[in-house]
Order: sequence, then structure tokens, then C-alpha cells
Amino acid sequence: MAEARRLSFEDLAIGQIFTSHGRTLTETDLSLYSMLTGDWHPIHADEDFARTTKLGQRMFQGSFGIALAIALSADLMQLRNPIIAALGIRDWSFKSPLVIADTVHVELEIADKRVTSDGRRAVIGRRLRLLKSDKSVAQEGTADLMVGL
Repeated sequence: MAEARRLSFEDLAIGQIFTSHGRTLTETDLSLYSMLTGDWHPIHADEDFARTTKLGQRMFQGSFGIALAIALSADLMQLRNPIIAALGIRDWSFKSPLVIADTVHVELEIADKRVTSDGRRAVIGRRLRLLKSDKSVAQEGTADLMVGL
């Protein structure tokens, strides 16, 4: 298989969209994330409790969706420019809960791009949408990336 063409900052266009592969969420994902974060709230860890809630089942922590969206988007844009830093996440919203057996993927849209004042670096504004298999948005927000020129 041929290696994917690497894009430069100049190749990126505002509105351009990249889509990740799908990922089905599992019981193991929920358990491991609970262990990693120490968040064992009953809505995540107690099936009996979760059955009494409006959703009727356990759900993933909201921060799991953020981590998953960032991870699934990591290789979507194969850049020639060296990545210098992630600049943060903003305007993140939780639209619908993630549960075991949901299949999700990330849609990354180039929302903004600009060269910094020193002319040696650039910022790429990436709008990330974590989508369920029915195309509904589970979570979305903006994650900026700094690259060298």
C-alpha cells in the first residue's frame, strides 16, 4: 500500500474535512478509563444504579469522549510540517452520552489557519466532531495545533 500523501500547511483549506475510522466502545474501555481517572461514579460503574436513571444504562465519562476524539484525530492530517504543540481545547460541548457498544468516529474540519507574527510557525484551528454511527454528534469542540513552517 502506498504511503498517504503528506500535506503542508499551505495545502490545507478552511472547510476541508478529514474522517477517521470507526471505533466501537467496550466494557473494557469504560473500566480502563475509570481506573485511569479514578472516576467510579455509579453512573459509570454501577449497572443497578444506572438502570434507575433516565438513560437506563451506564455511560462513559464526558472526558473520555474528549480523549477519544483527540486520539482518533491524531493521524487524520498527515502533515509535512513539524507539530510543535497542542494549544488547547475550547468550546467543547457534550451533545449526547456515550455508552457501551456505541460506534463512533471523528470528523475533523479545518476551521481556521494562520501564520504567527514571527512567520516561523502557524496555527491550525481544528473543529472536531465525535459522531455516532447514526451521524448524531456526541461531542464537539475546537482543538488548535501549532506547526512549524
